[in-house]
Amino acid sequence: MTTTEREIPPMCKHQPPCPPAESADRESARLVAHHPEQGWSLLCNGVLFFEDTGELLPDGRVIAPHRPLGAGEVMTAA
Repeated sequence: MTTTEREIPPMCKHQPPCPPAESADRESARLVAHHPEQGWSLLCNGVLFFEDTGELLPDGRVIAPHRPLGAGEVMTAA
């Protein structure tokens, strides 16, 4: 049987393991490479995390930037 999809081996070899790339807390994985001069970091789970809070997952999916609201944009209840 031939497949066109390639299996992505897990990068995380330590214990406890980092959250997988599909997890909601994927950004808490350990840093593998950090390049602030280029605006990105590689996390242990294979996620490329960009300084604008965007992400590129190992399977090619893109997560749009998701910055929290700034102090001037926060609404409070009266």
